[in-house]
Amino acid sequence: MEWLLKKYDELRLNELYELLKLRASVFVVEQDCPYLDLDGKDPRATHILGYQKNNLVAYSRIFRPGAFEKTHARIGRIVIHKQSRRKGIGLELVQKSIAFCKEHFGNQTIKISAQVHLKNFYNQCGFIEKGEIYLEDGIPHFAMYLNHTP
Repeated sequence: MEWLLKKYDELRLNELYELLKLRASVFVVEQDCPYLDLDGKDPRATHILGYQKNNLVAYSRIFRPGAFEKTHARIGRIVIHKQSRRKGIGLELVQKSIAFCKEHFGNQTIKISAQVHLKNFYNQCGFIEKGEIYLEDGIPHFAMYLNHTP
């Protein structure tokens, strides 16, 4: 695996195209969930791109504390290409995302909005669910936190 960390304005055009394609192929097509992925937040994020044999297979975006959550860093759009799942790439992606947050934001709490069916996976990564289940684009989610509960 080759991992790249880039701010929005550092992304090459083909990298931006590939990350948007991966997000749409999983979150819109595979999950049969029509929603507007282009939410205007990408310019404020750091993007983690995971390549295998020059193909983008893993992606997440990270927001510093204060960007959207007052006191939390946030990891979002965590996605693995369908053919690359169950190979440890998701765990590696989340670990790299957490490591980036710790390196750049210190010991801040990290928040994710997790699909309920991925609870055990995120628990293994150290996240703990807090609060009620809610629907996000028709899919059950809950907030999960790493470090301490808010």
